[in-house]
Amino acid sequence: MTAPGLPMAVPAGDLPTRVRIHEVGARDGLQNEKATVPTEVKAEFIRRLADAGLTTIEATSFVHPKWVPQLADAEQLFPQVADLPVALPVLVPNERGLDRALALGASRVAVFASATESFAKANLNRTVDEALAMFEPVVTRAKADGVHVRGYLSMCFGDPWEGPVPIPQVVRVCRALTDMGCDELSLGDTIGVATPGHVVALLAALDEAGIPPSALGVHFHDTYGQALANTLAALQQGVTTVDASAGGLGGCPYAKSATGNLATEDLVWMLRGLGIDTGIDLGRLVATSTWMAARLGRPSPSRTVRALSHEDTEEH
Repeated sequence: MTAPGLPMAVPAGDLPTRVRIHEVGARDGLQNEKATVPTEVKAEFIRRLADAGLTTIEATSFVHPKWVPQLADAEQLFPQVADLPVALPVLVPNERGLDRALALGASRVAVFASATESFAKANLNRTVDEALAMFEPVVTRAKADGVHVRGYLSMCFGDPWEGPVPIPQVVRVCRALTDMGCDELSLGDTIGVATPGHVVALLAALDEAGIPPSALGVHFHDTYGQALANTLAALQQGVTTVDASAGGLGGCPYAKSATGNLATEDLVWMLRGLGIDTGIDLGRLVATSTWMAARLGRPSPSRTVRALSHEDTEEH
């Protein structure tokens, strides 16, 4: 593949000079694929993502295989990629999941909470507070072992059952996760309903509650085409960690209205145009997503992947 065209870099306003992309394609992106993706394909996907310059690649989830069959091979997959010189966080739903992750030498884990009662019930079969109580010993033990802990918080902006989510409700759960020891929180727009003003208001409320933008990542879905606009709004408030999924893979198995994650390539294109460093080789990343799309048997939903792949086809 020839080097793709790149946007002209024109910095705009008070933005970070560098953004860390937290790549979720191998876990969140693949978790609800109906056909089982072979372990060696997942490992190759992660290796190619690392080769493209991604430094944080969420590898898998140590959840019970009954709940997410696609990730039942966590014990087989993790050792195949553990030698990579990148951060490889894994999801752990409970202490049993933590045990499994620690046994394989994982140094970064994540717990997955909800800002709403309805989603906590659908996803964890618990109330919000019961879920937090379940995570507390997980976070405490992980921290005691020197493990970095990320706290995911889903439904931060809207819930398919409850509608718009009040900002104080989100702040309360974020505060609880921070107080129990999470190093970083990821704010999830699970059904993609956030808009930039809502993003700014939530970040301001969190900052006021003692949770600064430096402790946060953002995780936007593109259901209504708002993911990049919301990301830019977050960057303008000082956020420097953005979750994205190579090729735009994934959604959420427990939120039927959720479409794919923000595509990593679309994010990199925007950040390059803003003169923001990511350390990512866009050509290699596009080639990786094109390769993965071929293994999944369908084209990538990423607009940038489609545009640059088409450009490359025309050149030949």
